[in-house]
Amino acid sequence: MILVKGAGELASGIAWRLVQCGFPVVMTEVAQPLAVRRTVSFCSAVYTGSWTVEGVTARLVSSVEDAAHREVPLLIDPTAACVATLRPTAVVDAIMAKRNLGTALSDAPVVVGVGPGFTAGTDCHAVVETQRGHWLGRVYYQGAAIPDTGQPAERGGHSEGRIVRAPAPGAFHAAGSATIGSTVRPGDVLGHVGGVPVYAAIGGILRGLVFDGTPVTLGLKIGDIDPVCEPERCHTISDKALAVAGGVLEALLHLSRKGGTTRG
Repeated sequence: MILVKGAGELASGIAWRLVQCGFPVVMTEVAQPLAVRRTVSFCSAVYTGSWTVEGVTARLVSSVEDAAHREVPLLIDPTAACVATLRPTAVVDAIMAKRNLGTALSDAPVVVGVGPGFTAGTDCHAVVETQRGHWLGRVYYQGAAIPDTGQPAERGGHSEGRIVRAPAPGAFHAAGSATIGSTVRPGDVLGHVGGVPVYAAIGGILRGLVFDGTPVTLGLKIGDIDPVCEPERCHTISDKALAVAGGVLEALLHLSRKGGTTRG
């Protein structure tokens, strides 16, 4: 059993690839996930009960035993307390908090950290790079991933402009025309937060948007506009997620072949 902490976009790409390779996977999430690319994020099951990404279904359960055969059990367990009882063969921390929220070498025989915030040999056995570019998906068995730049990747000549952020604190409510995969133009109203309009800064395809009614804070990323994206790509796992998933798969197989490590 492999426990994946987090069920957002990258974590879901990881879980999907592991399931495709025949590994049994369990996932954990918080009670109100903030995934923007929710069409390809298993955490959407927290709101809908179950969610399917490219033929693999995750189901919200109160215990692993409640999951149907061939489904990925998703537990609301913010601290991943289930690690102590499930005793998984491996733990993959893909919460993407840019810092370690509690993962330790002693959690499982193999522990993999995804992205910045982890150091191989200190709090995990391997770290997988998440920054786009030459090193994306590379596995570090010593050291850490490239620090977070705080800048979104450029697409079609746009970087920060393609990110939709909350203009105020409150609950986000989407406009009726703002659906993932739809075309938007600069100045289009995508919804409201606390009565304050949320505008599209650029034109393109609405690639992601948080669930309607989600409570957000000022400046929080709540949407993503891709100026060059084809609509159908909004509903499939990204190249980045698959590259990172490949790195996780490598780390699990490499460390398992070496016999992993013993719990502390």
